[in-house]
Amino acid sequence: MSRNQYTVGLLFLIAGAVILLGKIGFFSFIGTNFWPLFLLIPGILLHVLFFGRLLPPFVLIPGAILTINAFLFFFCIAFGWSNMQYLWPIFIVSAAVGLYEYHLFDTYHPKLPRTLAIIMLLAAASFFVIMLVWGWGMYLIAALFLAVGAWLVVGRKARW
Repeated sequence: MSRNQYTVGLLFLIAGAVILLGKIGFFSFIGTNFWPLFLLIPGILLHVLFFGRLLPPFVLIPGAILTINAFLFFFCIAFGWSNMQYLWPIFIVSAAVGLYEYHLFDTYHPKLPRTLAIIMLLAAASFFVIMLVWGWGMYLIAALFLAVGAWLVVGRKARW
């Protein structure tokens, strides 16, 4: 058997395996559940290249955005996309983390990215609080008021 026949036979075996795996749905499972890797790998790669001193510090901003959003998407794939109605402020947090990384690791420590990161984190936190109060969080606030009121009425000693 010549070397060419061996190579062609190996290519036919690989093509047949790929077609068979495609027909049983292997690649659709991979594509459906592991597509955030296309965000995670470049995000981590940007961090590795920066810390290897191959890229400038501003690449940390898209690196953090890609990495954090990839983990958010993995979470939503695992636990359901309905959670995105509560987790969407993490998109803002990811940009804030990237800006703060840029502030920390740039040699000049620019203040504008830090200020923007703080503003964005406060905005995201306020959105989380608004969502908490808007939905089932009102019951928690009512229970907290009831507990504090009961403690003020019953729990304190009379001072008169």
